Amino acid sequence: MHHSPPPFDAQLIERLVADYPTPFYVYHEDGIRQRVRELYKAFAWNPGFQQFFAIKATPNPHVVSILQEEGCGADCSSVAELVLCEKIGLSGESVMFTSNNTTVSEFAIAAKVGAVINLDSPQLLDKLQQLPTLPAVVSFRYNPGEERSGNVIIGDPQESKFGCNKEQILEGYQRCKALGFERFGLHAMVVSNELEIASLLDTAEMLFELARLVQEKTGIPVEFINLGGGIGVPYRPGEKEVNLQEFGAGVQKLYQSILV
Repeated sequence: MHHSPPPFDAQLIERLVADYPTPFYVYHEDGIRQRVRELYKAFAWNPGFQQFFAIKATPNPHVVSILQEEGCGADCSSVAELVLCEKIGLSGESVMFTSNNTTVSEFAIAAKVGAVINLDSPQLLDKLQQLPTLPAVVSFRYNPGEERSGNVIIGDPQESKFGCNKEQILEGYQRCKALGFERFGLHAMVVSNELEIASLLDTAEMLFELARLVQEKTGIPVEFINLGGGIGVPYRPGEKEVNLQEFGAGVQKLYQSILV
């Protein structure tokens, strides 16, 4: 297997160690930008595509600013992450707020930022109704339960407290429609740091089929589908980088066969 040379040489590391307390992180900006551009190229068939970077993965405003410059949005799970995004000028529907056991005040902050609010229970709609105005768009996080297996990082969906089952998803959309919402999204987070394209495509297929079911059962068209995280990094020798072009082409094929 071919290994790319490391972006840092020994001399640079020695200079950094002399100037900064250890331990520290060193980020390769050119590498970050290149990989993001490869991802956008792989999904160029979808003019509405946007990558939402999980702030929890690297809550560094400098790194997030680089990603913002490359067209990325942000996935936030806490108020601190929302504040970070707001501080660097990242707001509106380029921010997705995916939280758990959320308070009304936390939803209010997300609404102030203009974030897309992603719910993991229809019961949270009771809290959204306490806001001065309803958000423009609402999304639901799907938990497939026994229909899918996760991986060692995410764990078994059946044991996860996060997300709605299929019945709750349908209930949630119907309640949203009755409340006057007009724009809807769908999301899932089944695997993390996944290097197998087949597993990533399973998530896309699952969500596309669910979006079709939602429209059939409720008459609600799902405006966007967030495939969640999962694209892995080959940390260990022998591991292969995910072929983003192959992944993008696979998602396109599934989209066209299920939703078009």
